[in-house]
Amino acid sequence: MKAHFFATLLCMGIVFCTIEAKLEEKFSWKQLEFEWPSEEAEKEATSKGQYVPENNLPLGLERWNNKLFVTVPRWKAGVAATLNYIDLNTDQKSPKLRPYPSWETNTLPIEVAPQDAKTPSGGRLDADKPQSTETELKDNATIISTFRIQVDACDRLWVLDTGLADILGNPKQITPNSIVIFDLKKDKLVRRFNIPKDQTKEDSFFANIVIDSERNECDDAYAYVPDLGAYGLIVYSFRDDRSYRVKHNFFHFDPLQGDFNVGGVNFQWTDGVFGLAVGPLKADHTKDIYFHALASTKEFKVSNRVLQNETHVTSPAAYYDFKFVGDRGMNGQSTTEVYDKDTDVIFYTQVNKDAIACWNVKRPYDLESQGLIDSDSHTLVFPNDMKVDNEGNVWVLSDKMPTYLYKELDPSAVNYRILSGNNRDLIKGTPCEN
Repeated sequence: MKAHFFATLLCMGIVFCTIEAKLEEKFSWKQLEFEWPSEEAEKEATSKGQYVPENNLPLGLERWNNKLFVTVPRWKAGVAATLNYIDLNTDQKSPKLRPYPSWETNTLPIEVAPQDAKTPSGGRLDADKPQSTETELKDNATIISTFRIQVDACDRLWVLDTGLADILGNPKQITPNSIVIFDLKKDKLVRRFNIPKDQTKEDSFFANIVIDSERNECDDAYAYVPDLGAYGLIVYSFRDDRSYRVKHNFFHFDPLQGDFNVGGVNFQWTDGVFGLAVGPLKADHTKDIYFHALASTKEFKVSNRVLQNETHVTSPAAYYDFKFVGDRGMNGQSTTEVYDKDTDVIFYTQVNKDAIACWNVKRPYDLESQGLIDSDSHTLVFPNDMKVDNEGNVWVLSDKMPTYLYKELDPSAVNYRILSGNNRDLIKGTPCEN
């Protein structure tokens, strides 16, 4: 008993702490491979530089039925397909990715050649401004490059397409930033919506999308798209098929929390609002939308009723409707958060701690109420995305992204992992347990 108590104290006092792992590694890769139409197609793509294995980094994930979706943003040229899935019936540890909905819709409409020079990049913040090469798509289902995706309560897959290829090389804006929606039961495009240019800024960078919907109100769905580069939030109404931009001081980064140390890589980011979670449905039929900047340890919230009232939320009168929730404490920077209605818990990543943590929304947002559910400096180096499926499984993707951005990944080592665990098992014995 005493030994456990002192181990807990020690665990709380240091940044990198290995606790008994609760997340189980489901899939892992040294480098990503894809299920090509034929061996010849793969050879041709490789010879043309359309497939450069080391340039393919998985970033986002989502689960629907037997499909586990995995996104591969076009950070560099040579990404085979940006929107993919794994068949969960597979017994392979390192399965090949299958493009969704097809190879054709993941094929770039223009040539993007790999860079000759192979020098460590300064990351997104030092990347060149994109060159506009806007091209009319033959198929509106085409996805140029996506980071995050989400399945809503109505079996629709919402994809945030940045339209941007070769971000770290010669960036090309092939299409506008777009919201692309698929009917998963039919594998068909529902709609493509281009975010209007007057709602984007020079430093805009859209990498996440979170959906606010109820199964019995599918047409009333809203999408929230944070602009981590220019500190804003795009609110999109499915019913009205239109969007508007919201600004607030709470969307900005914290200048004292922009220093990161992950996997032996030290870097500084100024990323603003990025993590978003749609909270529980209240008795008055409203929900709190929780959010935080990536370069910050502070959590905020605002009612979805406020966000969905364009006239009000875009006026100065809305400023005080946004509330400070609490602080995650030292090294509490987080890439993503997700609310689990089964346990009333928000799960979130802690990238500086190689960790996954939790908070029960019924408790105060203080250090005593934050629970550390898993930390591993081997398997959880940069936990980038996380989702909770309808069966109570928590899915986590870790990808060593800072090493990919600033150094070079070792192709002989496991670099990318997808881990999973049961929601109630993960919070057992933590302050998040009911």
